[in-house]
Amino acid sequence: QVQLVEAGGGLVQAGGSLRLSCAASGRTLNIARMGWHRQAPGKEREFVATISWSGGRAYYADSVKGRFPISRDNAENTVSLQMNRLRPEDTAIYYCNQDGLGGHYWGQGTQVTVSS
Repeated sequence: QVQLVEAGGGLVQAGGSLRLSCAASGRTLNIARMGWHRQAPGKEREFVATISWSGGRAYYADSVKGRFPISRDNAENTVSLQMNRLRPEDTAIYYCNQDGLGGHYWGQGTQVTVSS
């Protein structure tokens, strides 16, 4: 019922920046929060950041705190992740997610690769 499409991934050198975006379409009622997880090869998918839809309260994993501010545009049903001072260990597939009363939805992911 809900479609999430990520964009903005790519290849950057360490210290560089990328901005990820995620657009939600379809049944987008009752959104509680949207955010990002990531998964590197051979590792579990881990939480990155989330933001509440009503109040815009943001929460971050310790590994990205201070580097990856998250923001949202309620009118456009989009969430963005500004990734700064990227490190090779940030290399992963980044997945957008949406939580609400209707369930938990995931995008297909976008690859972020940070070279040393």
